[in-house]
Amino acid sequence: MASELRLDGGFIYGWPRFIVACLFGGLVVLGASVLGLYSGFPLSQLGLGLGGKWWKKKKKKVRVYMDGCFDMMHYGHCNALRQARALGDELVVGVVSDEEIIANKGPPVTPLRERLIMVGALKWVDEVISDAPYAITKEFMFKLFNEYNIDYIIHGDDPCLLPDGTDAYELAKKAGRYKQIKRTEGVSSTDIVGRMLLCVRERSSGDNHSHSSLQRQFSHGHGQKVEDRGSGSGTRVSHFLPTSRRIVQFSNGKGPGPDARIVYIDGAFDLFHAGHVEILRIARGLGDFLLVGIHPDQIVSSNRGAHRPIMNLHERSLSVLACRYVDEVIIGAPWEVSKDMITTFNISLVVHGTVAENNDFQKGKCNPYAVPIEMGIYRQLDSPLDITTSTIIKRIVANHEAYQKRNEKKAESERRYYEDKTYVAGD
Repeated sequence: MASELRLDGGFIYGWPRFIVACLFGGLVVLGASVLGLYSGFPLSQLGLGLGGKWWKKKKKKVRVYMDGCFDMMHYGHCNALRQARALGDELVVGVVSDEEIIANKGPPVTPLRERLIMVGALKWVDEVISDAPYAITKEFMFKLFNEYNIDYIIHGDDPCLLPDGTDAYELAKKAGRYKQIKRTEGVSSTDIVGRMLLCVRERSSGDNHSHSSLQRQFSHGHGQKVEDRGSGSGTRVSHFLPTSRRIVQFSNGKGPGPDARIVYIDGAFDLFHAGHVEILRIARGLGDFLLVGIHPDQIVSSNRGAHRPIMNLHERSLSVLACRYVDEVIIGAPWEVSKDMITTFNISLVVHGTVAENNDFQKGKCNPYAVPIEMGIYRQLDSPLDITTSTIIKRIVANHEAYQKRNEKKAESERRYYEDKTYVAGD
């Protein structure tokens, strides 16, 4: 017996025994006798739509996984995780344990607790797995797929080899669940350790002229080369080429609202570390918009010594911009916070942490926060962690032979990478 079906305001009318619903997956016939449905039953109760609009099945989120040591986390790590996040809807990051790093690479500069703080504070990271293995084992890979619902495992185009020479991501590649991103040129943890080792060596030799040359190489990327100078350290001086596009990629792209409470904090933020992250987190909680001033290289050198900063202004700016607590940065902020600056940026509160490289300014005549103090908008914040850039450098100096050996080992793989390097699409 024929029947006529018609839609009317989200209801379906016709013969009572059958309802024919046309879904995206094809024709589905539902027996009314089974479902207890009658003529005039509303489609909305079936989840099939309202007003004649068909229901769409919710698209499954693509979850991607990327792991790493993330020792002395820098803008290269940040850019890798930004690229990984762009390949999916959610990014899960595995942070390798201290024990695994020691077994495969040598001693880490920053312990696991600090590395977890750094990774968790990145704006592109959705979830963090602690104590991840250095190599993707079959058991861990199945755990990623089945427990964490990971669709793809991500790594850079630079090779990641285990001590026995095998590929750390071989299993993921064989499973067809591996995707590759472009390595960020001009920086690596090995490179940063090398910069500090070079600075320590130059400082101990008292060769100011050599240091001036070294500092220019750090700041302006003159010649990506291996600095040997008879030490055998095999340290590669970075060749960082800043672009406006990279800054845009790291930026939030949003300004403060008309009634936003804008909090300002400034500093060198050299060798961006967990202490920086924690004070920025507290500062952000005091307002609606966190503006961070990053001092230029010349100001940092004049206040903290000729061997600072280790990272140049653009490198430091990218590291700060990648932090989820930061809304905007001033690249090359002035040392003194002036009335004009406060008015220009509509700053409501100026803050500074109790743990800093040099808090002696409060005793001197030239207090950079004199104006906000006089205006009653200055507050000193208790720093959660007793970590400074000097803390990181002291860790390197204290164990400098082990780090030099690690760098010598890494130098050969770095040399091969640059010799065999080809263009890789991506950003």
